[in-house]
Amino acid sequence: MRVLVTGGAGFIGSHITRALTDRGHRPVVFDALLPSAHPQPPPLPDAEWIHADVRDTGAVARALRGVDAVCHQAAMVGLGKDFSDAADYVGCNDLGTAVLLAAMTEAGVRGLVLAGSMVVYGEGRYDCPAHGPVRPGPRTPADLDAGRFEPLCPRCGAELRPGLVAEDAPPDPRNVYATTKLTQEHLAASWARSCCGRAVSLRYHNVYGPGMPRNTPYAGVASFFRSALARGEAPRVFEDGRQRRDFVHVRDVAAADVLALETLADREPGALTAYNTGSNTPRTVGEMAEELARAYGGPAPVVTGEYRLGDVRHITADSQRLMNELGWKPETSFAEGVAEFASSGLRGE
Repeated sequence: MRVLVTGGAGFIGSHITRALTDRGHRPVVFDALLPSAHPQPPPLPDAEWIHADVRDTGAVARALRGVDAVCHQAAMVGLGKDFSDAADYVGCNDLGTAVLLAAMTEAGVRGLVLAGSMVVYGEGRYDCPAHGPVRPGPRTPADLDAGRFEPLCPRCGAELRPGLVAEDAPPDPRNVYATTKLTQEHLAASWARSCCGRAVSLRYHNVYGPGMPRNTPYAGVASFFRSALARGEAPRVFEDGRQRRDFVHVRDVAAADVLALETLADREPGALTAYNTGSNTPRTVGEMAEELARAYGGPAPVVTGEYRLGDVRHITADSQRLMNELGWKPETSFAEGVAEFASSGLRGE
């Protein structure tokens, strides 16, 4: 299978490219090498290579010649700096996706695997002892300044118990990046309906592993911690460090992408199916910082109480649908993955 991998020189995209090659497929890497994703020039992949922006209609049309399916990874990721990044996020993520899908329609390419994200859910699932499942609103600066990090029941003010989110939970994006990721899914679903395409969105959790970019506001929390350790500094953990996340190794994510691509032909055309893609084992941000510092041999983390507006408190999702329907399962344990990440370094080191 000949697969166009947009963003194929990036952190996740490069692992997908290698996984496709290992499975006997022919990846075509398409990447703009944006500085936000590549502070330093990355190593070029051992595959057919196209240096272009996914918003370039002509370049995308040429890249799609002879392609059987598309794995769309190109995007600006992370929370960024502030709302001034909004136009860049919308341009890269949503306009880029629209250009790609329109070109796929013209080229007759009818298979798509999209890099989705768990951020589309906003806050995760919460249960109130008195009212059952509830959806707390955004946390206020006043509460965060006072160190009140846990959302409370919007009906009675009781403490809530966080749980796992299923794919049928209503979306509630809480920042610009999350909004663009949800828009990508809507665009892909509309494309699938209009041209009888087959589409899958893999809603990634907190992906980590070798090849993460360093020293950029668009990187993930594991990269921030690893960069600090490389500088000989203690990782700085925001809030109280008890925020729940699902850290999933990048090779497991790449395996899910390849499996989704290989099973596209088995799907009914005309729809998009979303799958949560995580380890199914919640961890706290503090646990990641502690495990990484221990594996690296650096200073212990410092819990600062700082916060970022737009961050959610807890978001962990149930990945059982992906396991049941595609036979995927994460292979890399948290301890093994963090140990490897501690010793493998970041891009640009």
